[in-house]
Amino acid sequence: MLNETLSTLEELGTAQNRKVYARHGVNPPMYGVSFANLNKLARKIKRDHRQAEGLWNTGNHDAMVLATRLADPSRLSAARLDAWVRDIDNSILAGELGALASVSKTGLARFRKWTSRRGEWVATAGWNTFTEMVLNDHGDVDDALLDTCLERIEMQIHGQPNRVRYAMNNALIAIGTYSASYRDRAIAAAKRIGPVEVDHGETSCKTPDAASYIAKSFARKEKQRKQV
Repeated sequence: MLNETLSTLEELGTAQNRKVYARHGVNPPMYGVSFANLNKLARKIKRDHRQAEGLWNTGNHDAMVLATRLADPSRLSAARLDAWVRDIDNSILAGELGALASVSKTGLARFRKWTSRRGEWVATAGWNTFTEMVLNDHGDVDDALLDTCLERIEMQIHGQPNRVRYAMNNALIAIGTYSASYRDRAIAAAKRIGPVEVDHGETSCKTPDAASYIAKSFARKEKQRKQV
């Protein structure tokens, strides 16, 4: 099954996507599979934790992204997630693993541990974990956690490594969409923080202005809530 999946990934990869991923800091080996095709393949295979572990262990970027789609969060131990996060070397994987960790039973603990590390990618994955937990109303998210993180972001963001700054800015935005009270507090913090400089390399990506983004995101989220 693993070899079959790898063959499929290789077939789906394109030279153009490899160039795009390279501009986003992804290193070989990789096939260059679009996220649309990765998601289609994940839906076809469905949950397969054993294969996820095999895919991750290949060290191939596309296989590792697919692994985060197939892994069973309930079977992911703290030790396994800690091992996986040490393999990360780009922002895409930091985002994918953060999303997976956020729905595991050890998500909050991973956030706390990973964001205490100095390594850029581990800390980035940690803040991505927190952001996903906030956006998806994870049960471990409460006012005490939000208060602590809001203060921590304001005090520390400018002194963090490049992609950690970006992840913390996203976390600030997530806090701002949590409630009307946190919207106002996060916007105030964003204004005190000022512009967050992030080097996005050879891409057109930009770091959102947290204050204006929070206002727009909160309005959109409130509209969605009313529709539901």
